[in-house]
Amino acid sequence: MSQQPFYDMDLNAFWDDSQYAHDEYESDPPTDELIQSMEEELGYKLPESYIALMKHRNGGVPVNACFPTDEPTSWSEEHIAISGILGIGREKANSLGGEFGSLFMIEEWGYPNIGVVICDCPSAGHDVVMLDYRKCGPTGEPEVIHVDQEADYEITFLAKDFETFIRGLVHEDTYDTSEEDLARDLERVAQGAFSPLLKELCGKVAEIDGIEAKIRSICTRITNAKGYFALHADELSMLMYDVQFWLYEHRGQAVTREQYLADYPSMIAFGGEFSTGGYAPSLITDWLDLRIQQGMIVVHDQQIRLTDEARQALMEKLQGQ
Repeated sequence: MSQQPFYDMDLNAFWDDSQYAHDEYESDPPTDELIQSMEEELGYKLPESYIALMKHRNGGVPVNACFPTDEPTSWSEEHIAISGILGIGREKANSLGGEFGSLFMIEEWGYPNIGVVICDCPSAGHDVVMLDYRKCGPTGEPEVIHVDQEADYEITFLAKDFETFIRGLVHEDTYDTSEEDLARDLERVAQGAFSPLLKELCGKVAEIDGIEAKIRSICTRITNAKGYFALHADELSMLMYDVQFWLYEHRGQAVTREQYLADYPSMIAFGGEFSTGGYAPSLITDWLDLRIQQGMIVVHDQQIRLTDEARQALMEKLQGQ
């Protein structure tokens, strides 16, 4: 009798228990009915080892998030990194059938229709890890590959199967890439193309000269302070939340809380080249609740807007950038 997948691994120690991991990736354990439904939707039988891992925890961020490679990719000369493992389901955006799931990456981002996207990467969509069914067919045991959009969807073989891939993950401390990461993020902030929505909103601004340059300046300061590009709850990040909301108001339409929270990821969080590569929704709702509490944003008939005083104070901050 064959051994169960991961029979000798401590799976509780495998997962990162951060709130971000729980909020962004993890769903309830999949039922047999859900597994069958997802397989029919995707067109592939999921590996036994993947199902076993998802029944232990259905999606999440592993403690060890790097996988060694024998050839360079756009991420590194010697390894790739993953942000998380997509769970079986449709509820979470980062799940197989979610908003940023496998079909979305294939249909909207142009990834090859040769299998299933199972891991997203820190590049915010510009590379992924997939199950590759080309050799085994849709019901066989797929290989695991890295697909690099930055290199015309170049495929790099990673592992003969999913369990081998999981067992081969190593901690990021194995590779000291802090200098390279900082240089890459500084280049992204300085030169990366704005998302279509952010570009559109900046184009409507007349009050501030060079708004795009000012956004890049603020984000460069954030990147230098953190060593990477991300928005959290620090002063400069809060300023960028304010700026994004102010820009969004320039559409000239009434803004509701639900509408703004739905559109927020399309500005910087998942904006393409100029992007943080992800975000924690709780940070945005906490910022919004704080600004309402402080009286900087007012709510009327379910619509939200900056007060004139808050808008003027923001203009003065931007002029000083």
